[in-house]
Amino acid sequence: MKGYVYYSKAESVRNHLFIDDLIIESEKLGIELRLLTGDERPDSNTDFILFRDRDTGRAFQFERDGLRLFNRAEVNRIANDKLQTFELATLLGIPAVPTNRILSIDEISSYPCVLKTVDGHGGNEVFLCTSAADTKLFFTKFHDRKLIVQPFIESGARDIRVFMIGNEVVGAVKRTGNGSFKSNYTLGGSVEKYILSSWQEKDAKTISLAIKSDYVGIDFLLLPNGRWMLNEIEDPVGARSLYITHEFSVAGELMRYIKRKLSKD
Repeated sequence: MKGYVYYSKAESVRNHLFIDDLIIESEKLGIELRLLTGDERPDSNTDFILFRDRDTGRAFQFERDGLRLFNRAEVNRIANDKLQTFELATLLGIPAVPTNRILSIDEISSYPCVLKTVDGHGGNEVFLCTSAADTKLFFTKFHDRKLIVQPFIESGARDIRVFMIGNEVVGAVKRTGNGSFKSNYTLGGSVEKYILSSWQEKDAKTISLAIKSDYVGIDFLLLPNGRWMLNEIEDPVGARSLYITHEFSVAGELMRYIKRKLSKD
């Protein structure tokens, strides 16, 4: 069995430890896994591509070429569009942060609010706006991007990231922001292992089953009353917080899942 793990060139450098772990775990399973970056093309006898990028167009092109992707291009499309994610949650009956497309500053009727690019990730294109002046700065900076607005929801800068492989929860972490309303671990927040309740696990599985995902992270804001609201779906999802808080190789779990799926085809 032969496959590739695809990254952009820049992300392949930043994620070299995870790539190394994927290759090591693949060897244990008799899978030949190689790194594919940029505009490189896979061999004709490729069994699969583990797609670790946010370039949905490239993912669809790989599928048009007849290649099996983990995750599918459609999963990538939904996860990297926060408005699509909100609409999906609404259809599934999952509580989610209200999200609307915004074209003009005049459409904002109350503050504080949260403005985001629709396809941003890692918390770098997310801003808490408390005035029209804040909003104007955001619109100026991202004037050429598709933008969304959300109400500011008090969560104590805490959220839960649920890691899904197929339709199974392989781990979850609670992330808490450090002096910011953003909880992202890569932005300096803290992280700890989190055990889901039965209803929380059900919500996560409902989402992963609906989009037929292979490996995603699902982020929920943790509310003061103990409930939660879907915020985002991450594809590709980084596993740094999972490695820190759990004692297993997510790369190993993922490659075993891929081998099982391909063996059934």
